[in-house]
Amino acid sequence: MAVAFTREEDYESQAADLPDRPISPHPNLVTASGLAAIEAALADARGAYSEAQTQGGISADRTAMARATRDLRYWSARRASAQLTEPDGAPETVQFGRTVEVEREDGRRQTFRIVGEDEADPARGSVSYASPLASALRGKAVGDTAMVNGGEVEVMAVRPGASAAPPDA
Repeated sequence: MAVAFTREEDYESQAADLPDRPISPHPNLVTASGLAAIEAALADARGAYSEAQTQGGISADRTAMARATRDLRYWSARRASAQLTEPDGAPETVQFGRTVEVEREDGRRQTFRIVGEDEADPARGSVSYASPLASALRGKAVGDTAMVNGGEVEVMAVRPGASAAPPDA
């Protein structure tokens, strides 16, 4: 019988000891919309933390408090390290914050925006500036090619940082 109680307590203490969310070693470059998203996530984390404290904190639900504390630490660190970055230089070159259209060897065209790591969402047409695709294309212009994942892609268009269309399947 004592083992059953110990086991339950072990699960509860493990839940309370959630590991921190990993923070990228890359500079935390963000677009204006990325900074706004980080600030919204930080506000949500603060709200979740306050709610967990209000509802009894650690004694009532250690998992909720641990999750709220972890998220608050993560988003606080991301906000503190955020570097608002706007495209600079030639408007026709691929760089952070710009929208890029590429054509793959098989004829598929894909459009995406190069953004910060926290706002990257390939399914919605945005990729991290630290991704292999963005790294391979950085500094290229219309007509230039780059090797990506063992295949060649050609830059077809470079536009200001308006939101990108979802990538083609």
